[in-house]
Amino acid sequence: MEFPMNINVGIADRTIRIWLGIGMVLFAYMRPDLPYAFIGWLGVIPLATGLFGWCGIYKLFGITTVKNAK
Repeated sequence: MEFPMNINVGIADRTIRIWLGIGMVLFAYMRPDLPYAFIGWLGVIPLATGLFGWCGIYKLFGITTVKNAK
């Protein structure tokens, strides 16, 4: 299976990022009264990278977790 050039996050990595992002956002949503709950909203970042399959930091360092990437 061939992937487009811009995908650099593999399936397992994407799954972990999506669940982590959902958990962080839910934490921030359910506990907005905590002074550090804003950190939970940073969960949007792993959620987005998991959904889109592209990570800017991976691109910067030339890393890919996609199997059979060329």
